[in-house]
Amino acid sequence: MVRAAVLPAVGAPLEITEIQLPDPGPGQVRVRLAAAGVCHSDLSLSNGTMRVPVPAVLGHEGAGTVVAVGEGVTHVAPGDGVVLNWAPACGHCPACARGEVWLCANALNGAADVHARTADGTELHPGLNVAAFAEETVVAAPCVLPLPAGVPLADAALLGCAVLTGYGAVHHSARVRQGESVAVFGVGGVGLATLQSARIAGASTIVAVDVSPEKEELARAAGATHYVVASEDTSREIRALTGKQGVDVAVECVGRAVSIRAAWDSTRRGGRTTVVGIGGKDQQVTFNALEIFHWGRTLSGCVYGNCDPAADLPVLAEHVRAGRLDLSALVTERIALDGIPAAFENMLAGKGGRALVVF
Repeated sequence: MVRAAVLPAVGAPLEITEIQLPDPGPGQVRVRLAAAGVCHSDLSLSNGTMRVPVPAVLGHEGAGTVVAVGEGVTHVAPGDGVVLNWAPACGHCPACARGEVWLCANALNGAADVHARTADGTELHPGLNVAAFAEETVVAAPCVLPLPAGVPLADAALLGCAVLTGYGAVHHSARVRQGESVAVFGVGGVGLATLQSARIAGASTIVAVDVSPEKEELARAAGATHYVVASEDTSREIRALTGKQGVDVAVECVGRAVSIRAAWDSTRRGGRTTVVGIGGKDQQVTFNALEIFHWGRTLSGCVYGNCDPAADLPVLAEHVRAGRLDLSALVTERIALDGIPAAFENMLAGKGGRALVVF
């Protein structure tokens, strides 16, 4: 029996309880968690913005140590440090065949599996495949990636979602070039990773935007050269900072219609807007046909940073070892399992960066 945060039903409060995990079967790995990040996607799963089979153990951003492996698992062994990969590519669907592994049609098939049981025998599903809000988890072998040397195990949890997403938004989706200007909307965990990644890419002007004035220090420490408190004048303020042209790239990390529209309006003619934030169906963004022609901008979605985790993780680890990427700077609170509901409330209130559950 291990302790876990269980979502009993969509919209219900999380329950911290003991669950019974099975031994790893063929092609499975049991991992003792060192840490798990509390991501906005977990909140979206709990409130129904994103669908998840319930009851479920949430948590998808984690790292830990292999406890045991099932038959046929050879790429990790007991005692190895690993990062959880919540969206393992199948390798054979049309998206994978195109090399777009972040769009794999089968990546989340495991979320419908029976992952564990409560003390009374109730079947539990594994959230986004990996059920990281627990002391231990059992996952499919493709859901674990060996932890590169030189990366602290607890901080490595952030590589599993926030950092891959922010880094990928900058380097794979928007493809920020040396000397370009960038605006980042939303200074949470993903936004902070995006700011650091823009700095790594060599962006000249980096504007952070958030509703909270209190996040300015966090944003500047991550690489922001300017800070704008979100308002109706946000796009005008950003254009004023860039010679009235607008930024080359805007990355939206919130998932709200108003911030997506502001990000679009903040980019220069011919600029690129990348949307990372996950919004609800009620968030409708509108454009008129003339402005689409006139501005010549590009608006694109971005799933998991358009990353291939197996290829990008070693690159991120090298940035960590070289001191260019500071994982601990993304964390504004270290909590226990029972602190997750409060972390959800802080996210709703727009407070802090990443909360990290430390086991």
